[in-house]
Amino acid sequence: MSTRGVKFLQQHKIEFELIRYDHQIKGAEFAATSIGFPLSQTIKTLVVDLGDKRYCLALLPGDRQLSLKQLARVCGAKRAAMVDTATAERITGYLVGGISPFGTRQKLETVMETSLIDFDTVVINAGQRGSMLRLAPENIRTVLNCTVAEIAE
Repeated sequence: MSTRGVKFLQQHKIEFELIRYDHQIKGAEFAATSIGFPLSQTIKTLVVDLGDKRYCLALLPGDRQLSLKQLARVCGAKRAAMVDTATAERITGYLVGGISPFGTRQKLETVMETSLIDFDTVVINAGQRGSMLRLAPENIRTVLNCTVAEIAE
């Protein structure tokens, strides 16, 4: 199984482990439970509209909520709003429930919640429902040139 996300990491020579599970419900909580990984280390990838046709990805622990106000401030935008399913899928090229920050259709500014950077490993979507990637958060930050900031409530 190879998604654009997997190919992106291979092209950038980033070490990862691909973990498959039986996807029944979308969301970080189901994924974390299915693979026996802590929810605090299971990253959800959210697509956010910053206005003026600007979009970004917010990478958050599965057990936290996004602060749109904080994200807007970090990105230098007047406001931030979650996009609808159709927009998220059009921009990333992935189905909701399987959105990976790697290999997105459009290159997107990415902001990672500060608390994630301290873990040795995290899991994040591989680009297909039922597939997760386990890797070092530092490698995510490096390969995506992420801003690391407090964006969770």
